[in-house]
Amino acid sequence: MPTNSLQHGLFIAPYHDVDESPTIALRRDIEIVEWVEKLGFAEAWFGEHHSTGWETICSPELMIAAVAERTSRIRLGTGVVSMPYHNPLMVANRILQLDHMTQGRVMFGMGPGLLPTDADMIGVEVKSLREKLAQVAEIIVPLLSGEEVTHQTSWYTLNKARTHLLPYTKPHPEIVVASAITPSGGMLAGKYGFGMLCVAATETAGFDVLDENWKIARQIAAENNLAMDSRQLRLVVPMHIAATREQARADVKTGLARWVEYFDRVAPAGMRGMSGGDPADILVASGRAVIGTPQDAVAMIEKLQAKQGEFGVVLFQAHNWAEWEATKKSYELYARFVMPHFAQTNRNRQNSYNDLASAIDRLEAERQKGADAAFKAWEEKTGKST
Repeated sequence: MPTNSLQHGLFIAPYHDVDESPTIALRRDIEIVEWVEKLGFAEAWFGEHHSTGWETICSPELMIAAVAERTSRIRLGTGVVSMPYHNPLMVANRILQLDHMTQGRVMFGMGPGLLPTDADMIGVEVKSLREKLAQVAEIIVPLLSGEEVTHQTSWYTLNKARTHLLPYTKPHPEIVVASAITPSGGMLAGKYGFGMLCVAATETAGFDVLDENWKIARQIAAENNLAMDSRQLRLVVPMHIAATREQARADVKTGLARWVEYFDRVAPAGMRGMSGGDPADILVASGRAVIGTPQDAVAMIEKLQAKQGEFGVVLFQAHNWAEWEATKKSYELYARFVMPHFAQTNRNRQNSYNDLASAIDRLEAERQKGADAAFKAWEEKTGKST
C-alpha cells in the first residue's frame, strides 16, 4: 500500500502518576506538544476525564487554547469530549470559538465517555452513554455548521439553538468519533461520515476487530450515500523508543509498572490482562505496545497496515512511562527514523548512496586518470617531475 501520505500525531489522555505534581504534569503536557511540533508531528489530541486521579485533563478545550498560543502549525483535537456530560450547544460553541482562535487548526473528537466513575459522579447511567452519544451525533453537524437546531431528548433540549459564531473552517471543523472494540463507533462514523479515532488499535480485542469496524463504517456510509475517507482514520499506538531494546526497557521499568497497576483497574474488560508478570514482556509479546527501537516501531505500524489497510494517522500514545528526557528522546527517535521511513523521505538519498557503492571503483579509476594527466601536463610545462 502507498504510505507516503501517512501522518503522525500524539494522543494525550493523559496518564500522570498520582504521586507526582499535577501542576508540573499539566505544564509538560503543553511543552511536549511544542516539542513534537518541532519534530514534524502533524496532530495532538487531548482527552477529557474527571476521576481516577491519573487522567488529569478535564477540559481538552482549555489545553487546546493554551497549546495553540505556543504553536503555529500542529493541528489540535479533542480526544475526546464525553458528550453525554454536556449540552451539545455549549460544546459546539466552544469548538467554534477554538476554530477561530486557532485559525482552523482545531479538530473535534467526541465519544461516550470511557471512565464509568465519571458518569457515576454526576448520576448518568453508564449503560446509557452510547445511546446519548448517538443522539448528539444526529445534530452535531448542523450545530457546527452554524445552522439552527431544534431537538429534544430526555437529557437536553435545543430550542431554535444556533452557535454564536459561524465556523472558521468550511463547512465545519473535522469531526471524529472514538472507536474501541464494539462496532458502535464505526456505525456512527459511517452513518454521518465522521472520521474514526481507534483508541484500542493494538489491544488484542481491538486489533482483532480493527478491519471489521472499518468495514462496518464503510458499509453503513454507503447505505447513507456517504464515503469513508481513510485519511480520517487514526490508530493509537503505545510506544517507547530508545537506541536499543535494552535501553527502552530500562527507561520504562518503574513507570510502566505503575501505569499497568492503574490501567488494569480502569480499562474495559477486553483491554486488561497486563498484570501477573513482567509488564514489558506481556505488552511486547502480545503486540500491544512497542518498547524497543525505531525498527520495532516500523514493524508495529506495518503490522497495523497489513491488518487494517490504508489509514491516515498514527497517534503515538503519551503514557509517561519514562522520565522526561527519555520521553522526549523517544519522540525524537520516532521523528528521525520512523516518520522518514513511511514518507520515503530518503529514497533519493539512499538511491544515490547505492549508486556510489556500485560505481565508486570505476569512477575512482577515471578520477586517477585525470590526476595523472594533470601531473603529466605540469611536467611537460616545467620539466620538473612531481
